[in-house]
Amino acid sequence: MTKKSKITTPDWILKGKEKSKEKKKQVKTFKIRKCPKCKSDNVNVVLTGEEGKGTKEWECKKCKWKGKNIDEEELTEEEFMKYLDSKGVDVA
Repeated sequence: MTKKSKITTPDWILKGKEKSKEKKKQVKTFKIRKCPKCKSDNVNVVLTGEEGKGTKEWECKKCKWKGKNIDEEELTEEEFMKYLDSKGVDVA
């Protein structure tokens, strides 16, 4: 009977990962939702029906617009802080 050879550990395990995954600097983004009609950011989601079965409709509190096609803006943390300052919101 012939003896089977042992399985050897692959080189890439011994050397470590060949391709080092660099941690990318993650930029935190913030979403601002605006009314497509009057461009106000005073919009809320409309809650109707049973819990968990939302229709994903939005309502503008300023112009009373209702619909699904809402404008979304993505801002970086710095841009978001400038946006809050321009609105006069106190962030503590």
